[in-house]
Amino acid sequence: MSLVCRGIRGATTARANTKEAIVEATLEMLQRLVEANNLDKDCIAAAIFTTTRDLNAEFPAVAARQIGWERVALMCSHEMDVPDALRSCIRVLVLINTEKQAHEVVNVYLRDALNLRARGTEGR
Repeated sequence: MSLVCRGIRGATTARANTKEAIVEATLEMLQRLVEANNLDKDCIAAAIFTTTRDLNAEFPAVAARQIGWERVALMCSHEMDVPDALRSCIRVLVLINTEKQAHEVVNVYLRDALNLRARGTEGR
């Protein structure tokens, strides 16, 4: 089988709008995502992070650099400001080069972001 590009989604929430809280939540999410998918950082092509507008004290990508994603293309942005959407939320879309089938990819939802899966709003 040849390599294909697959996307892995992750979401979590930060306890506060501080540098420490944003990095802590993002580190936890990325570590769980790496473990769940048995990822080698060399297979990671890019990661796109978003935060809700109430989180602006730090870039979530700082956490990715802290775990050694030095040669991974990283981008941060804000989510759409949808009424009644989950607040203090950090999301990531990690693009990987892999031989895995789509059904083998494990998305990771932590903390209050677990509710995104239950409500069927993981697209938000």
